[in-house]
Amino acid sequence: MEKIKGTHTISVLVENRFGVLARIAGLFSGRGYNIASLTVHETNDPSFSKMTIVTAGDEAVIEQIHKQLNKLVEVVKVTDLTGGGFVEREISLVKLRTPTPELRSQVLQLAEIFNGSVVSVSRDAIAIEISGRSDRIDDFMELIRDFEVIDMARSGRVAIARCANPATDAL
Repeated sequence: MEKIKGTHTISVLVENRFGVLARIAGLFSGRGYNIASLTVHETNDPSFSKMTIVTAGDEAVIEQIHKQLNKLVEVVKVTDLTGGGFVEREISLVKLRTPTPELRSQVLQLAEIFNGSVVSVSRDAIAIEISGRSDRIDDFMELIRDFEVIDMARSGRVAIARCANPATDAL
């Protein structure tokens, strides 16, 4: 599931308060840890938010990150989803220059292979939405390198643990 060795997907449940994101980002930067991807969203209980953080490091680094996160007052729960099985998705929007029918056809074929959707079309460009596992998005991005990318945006990973016990997985 993971392309880069040592990559970890960490789920952090936090109190939904002003400054929490800045404190967590500061924790990472202050210790020299890189955040490869970060997504944040309010949970079904508006007093909590969930962060999905993708970072890299050996077991000692990940353990240190886990301990430092747990020291923050607003952090309710830290879960390293890596290794325990999780479901993850990303979304990417890519606008490609397609001035000829041949280029347009090639882009549409690639989008179809990756179950993408056309979200905008003009005479000289097509915008495609691709969603799925991070490695599938990476594969699509690799294949479109031969085209002229006008613009792109990528959401970052969102993830949850695979279904186990709904009673213990609450929030």
